[in-house]
Amino acid sequence: MNFGKVPRAKLPTRVGEFTIYGFRDPESGEEAVALVAGNPRTKVPVLVRIHSQCLTGDVFSSDRCDCGDQLSAAMRLVAEAGLGIIVYQQQEGRGIGLINKIHAYELQDQGLDTVAANEELGFEADHREYRLPAEILKYLGASRIRLPSNNPQKVSGLESEGIYVEERIPLEISPRSSTKHYLRTKKEKLGHLLSKV
Repeated sequence: MNFGKVPRAKLPTRVGEFTIYGFRDPESGEEAVALVAGNPRTKVPVLVRIHSQCLTGDVFSSDRCDCGDQLSAAMRLVAEAGLGIIVYQQQEGRGIGLINKIHAYELQDQGLDTVAANEELGFEADHREYRLPAEILKYLGASRIRLPSNNPQKVSGLESEGIYVEERIPLEISPRSSTKHYLRTKKEKLGHLLSKV
């Protein structure tokens, strides 16, 4: 994939300093960023978090999900390791978009779980794809990775795009009363590898 000119800049954060890169898929127009610590062009597997945008969790600290907590934990892991990448992709609501996600929230408020709500709206339970994150990792020189994730579909999705996942690292956030049902649904219906629910 030819990204053209990729902008980059220093990004100091509360957990450490990263270099932020901006990417746009020339075919779909989808945008994503990568926060990079150290030099990922190395012979050792690089710590990589693929994080799908969650406005409600990442920005507004929603207690409906554990997304914001997972992002913070992954950023700390990468900063402490001094070598790694956070790819932040705009696939809100497991790829259904922000407004559809709020429609799904409305259905969840009426008793549906997160998977049933997506399906009621005519979407797959998880609508994401991993071509763009994989191309970003290739651009950055990280073809062998260690992946903090509880989602086995993320592992197979990246591997189908030519990224070798040498190790999956659990990234479990202790459930709160408001997230127990959500996490149980992810475990039972989506196959997420969760031991605390």
